[in-house]
Amino acid sequence: MPASGTFGYGTEYADLVAVERLGAIVTKGLTLIPWEGNPQPRLWETSSGVLNSIGLENIGVEAAIRERAPVWATWTVPVIANIAGHTVDEYAQVARQLDEVEGVSALEVNISCPNVEKGSLEFGTNPEMASQVTAAVRAATSLPLIVKLSPNVSDIVSIASAAISAGADALCVINTLRGTAIDVGRRRFRLGRPAGGLSGPAIKPVALHMVHRVAHAVKVPVIGCGGISTTEDALEFIMAGATAVQVGTATFGDANSMIAIIEGIEGFMRCNGVTDLSEIRGIL
Repeated sequence: MPASGTFGYGTEYADLVAVERLGAIVTKGLTLIPWEGNPQPRLWETSSGVLNSIGLENIGVEAAIRERAPVWATWTVPVIANIAGHTVDEYAQVARQLDEVEGVSALEVNISCPNVEKGSLEFGTNPEMASQVTAAVRAATSLPLIVKLSPNVSDIVSIASAAISAGADALCVINTLRGTAIDVGRRRFRLGRPAGGLSGPAIKPVALHMVHRVAHAVKVPVIGCGGISTTEDALEFIMAGATAVQVGTATFGDANSMIAIIEGIEGFMRCNGVTDLSEIRGIL
């Protein structure tokens, strides 16, 4: 499935990608009111990934329900709405509005974005705050609940456990790593803010390590995310314990990278006599 923020609302790619061949669609982060996002420039390509400072720009939950959900409802592929907020109550209000909306199959709670001034990451770096947000969203919706965790922490397992205890049905591991790029000639930051979120191949070893730690410490499904661009990458995450994977930066270079990975996994299974991915999941 696509990583949130890298595939729009899914509708933008419908003419480029066979979206219904994917495991799910994960939307851009949705907030209570539209967010304008961060100042430009917002993207900087590094030698092994991308720094972004989008700042969760989005149309807001009401517009998404009105304009995008009717399209999602016509698809057979599940749509997972990623949600964010500045406060615990904002998360709950967004979840409440999305509850029972036709076309929305689950929620992914973003408590890990490093690109906003208030909210999100501050909730994902403290077990107590992660628990509060998860519990508030859990009380506001009957939809399956995924909590997306940050790598910018000292103990990701404690935060994962707090989210599960508060009602998370699954976890997404991980979001971007904090990073900075500097233009030496102009003596200024490359992005409109000093720091952004690093994604792409550079963070894959970190993501793989954290998926392995979390998947072997909890009893809910873990979605692996971070630097996945090939079939082998995806299989590494599955062998580390991931139930599913998300692809982000790779899609910028090839819109059909996820389809290629799906076909590659199918080929691997045929060649190696694997009838179900559970046979290799978490074997390390």
